[in-house]
Amino acid sequence: MQLQTILNRVGKHSSFVYDAVRWTDETHAALEVTIRARAGSRPRCSGCGQRRGAYDRLATRRFEFVPLWGLLVYFVYAMRRVDCPRCGVIVEWVPWAEGKSPITHAYAWVLAHFAKRMSWKEVAEIFHTSWESVYRAVRIAVDWGLKHRQIESVESIGVDEILWQRGHRYLTVVYQIDAGCRRLLWVGLERKKETLEAFFDSFGEVATARLRFVCSDMWRPYLDVVKARAAQAVHVLDRYHIVAKLNEALDDVRAEEAKRMKAEGCEPLLKHSRWALLKNPWHLTQRQSEKLSELVRYNLKTLRAYLLKEEFQLLWGYTSPAEAGRYLDRWCTRALRSRIDPVKKVARTLRSHRSLILNWFHARGQISGGAVEGFNHKAKLTFRKAHGFRSFEVAETALYHTLGKLPGPECIHRFF
Repeated sequence: MQLQTILNRVGKHSSFVYDAVRWTDETHAALEVTIRARAGSRPRCSGCGQRRGAYDRLATRRFEFVPLWGLLVYFVYAMRRVDCPRCGVIVEWVPWAEGKSPITHAYAWVLAHFAKRMSWKEVAEIFHTSWESVYRAVRIAVDWGLKHRQIESVESIGVDEILWQRGHRYLTVVYQIDAGCRRLLWVGLERKKETLEAFFDSFGEVATARLRFVCSDMWRPYLDVVKARAAQAVHVLDRYHIVAKLNEALDDVRAEEAKRMKAEGCEPLLKHSRWALLKNPWHLTQRQSEKLSELVRYNLKTLRAYLLKEEFQLLWGYTSPAEAGRYLDRWCTRALRSRIDPVKKVARTLRSHRSLILNWFHARGQISGGAVEGFNHKAKLTFRKAHGFRSFEVAETALYHTLGKLPGPECIHRFF
């Protein structure tokens, strides 16, 4: 079986013929497959798609194809220009590549497939191509997927921010968190009010009206935009961020009290106690459990803050929103009377967001805010695998490719 026969089986193009095959080893062993237009065929205009008369022929170009048997494969073709009455003199359309891209569609999908599993640099090294070619392939896959994805079934979304560069540079990310489908829907630069407004503008009024649940943290710009643009949806505050605020307050109390005790020359009781206080009791090591038991014998402000934090966790055991609301009110009252400033600050914050916190009980069992943090972790792994991205466009492409669950064409090249 000749190479032309194999290529016709995996990628036959009407109006074009695979011609001579030449061996070359200038920098690496490669096969150059010459392509010629079928006799009597007219070129197709790349602007309007109509067949027009040929105007002239450009210099020969090489297009990268999927490697065979460890050999690089190139398509070699001299592009024609067409004389189109509508578009003018313009280069012809060819079915194996797009515009000025030096890689074929089949090769682009193979590179994009491997780019999900490895860093783009590793993919480039394995296939003896450039990082730019891998990025170009991923961009093709992402553009095609975004154009053909379906968003009619989106009923629940999660909104959050992730740090992507030093200097407090954030991205706003929006995920679909429905039980049957969880994926990245949108990425925006910064975490401003205008950023989330841009998501709802691109999402559309019809899709927004179908939303039933929105999950977010207590970042004020997010709260304002969701209230204005998706008022019909149940807005749920993420449980993870609520508990995180309590842990931050407890850590502040511990650090302040440890500093004061050291200045007064007291015994360093709080030394090595940070994770014993912050972790859930069932996750403590033997040493941390012993440390916590030791602290219980002393009347420390840190221990009182710890007990308040653990009492708050009982809130999530309620099934009735009304009962949960009464418990939350009682807890806030106790916290405000504790005379522990960081805890009092958190209590005031929770009291001001009371209705949004109780929405968690209305949406219980229907959405999971943990999916948002899971996606955030995967996004950070994407950045870490690439050792960071210099531009937002590249970071956006990588996130869509990794987390977007984007569709692909049915007839893309596959190894098996």
